[in-house]
Amino acid sequence: MITAFVMVHADADRIPETAQAIADLEGVAEVYSCAGDVDLVAIVRVREHDELADVIADRLSKVSGVQDTSTHIAFRSYSSRDDASAFSVGLD
Repeated sequence: MITAFVMVHADADRIPETAQAIADLEGVAEVYSCAGDVDLVAIVRVREHDELADVIADRLSKVSGVQDTSTHIAFRSYSSRDDASAFSVGLD
């Protein structure tokens, strides 16, 4: 499985709609709105390297509200912990 992190600059008045439209794309596992240099971070997971172009260049970058993207491809993962538990810390 190939994982890519796509940093997305979006129209400020369309961030929620843009995030949901990206999340609905096949190949997109998750989308996070965040503070900092980018508006959204999309996690793309595909089986073949060539599929990255289909998901990111052909579909994600053309979603209404997307201004610009920057893609970072993961080489390996160093964490085996459950991500869901990390986001639930302190929510008991």
